[in-house]
Amino acid sequence: MDIYRRLQELGLELPKAAKPLASYEPAIVYQNIIFTSGQLPMVNQELKYQGKLGKDIELEEGKEAARICLLNALAAMQLAIGDLNKIEKIIKVTGFVSSSPDFFSQAAVVEGASALLLDIFQEKGKHARSAVGVAVLPNNASVEVEIIASLQI
Repeated sequence: MDIYRRLQELGLELPKAAKPLASYEPAIVYQNIIFTSGQLPMVNQELKYQGKLGKDIELEEGKEAARICLLNALAAMQLAIGDLNKIEKIIKVTGFVSSSPDFFSQAAVVEGASALLLDIFQEKGKHARSAVGVAVLPNNASVEVEIIASLQI
């Protein structure tokens, strides 16, 4: 299965990889594992969906933010490895959700990223996951997602 063809079938386009906000790389390859830095819901170099889930952001907006983060993570991977078809298996997704004290649906927010990974990578997209509620994220982002995947060697 060609990942780029699959993205096209789903009507998705990878964004240009976001520029790092500090002294780090968007993605790093070590042996046959690629790790992304946490990706925010950046669209055209602007942060979308700022604020806390349960206060400023609705659940569906949080899921959309997670999907945007995921596409940004794939763009970071592509920048690092040149071709997303080199991805053998998605191993782990970690999602951080800026949450009000009474918001308990972090897993539902991060499901936006997980479901999209399964749509894109199908069987290779099945992964372990953590969904973590946090008090605040960089630049008041609502969601941050990072991915770990294995590469074909």
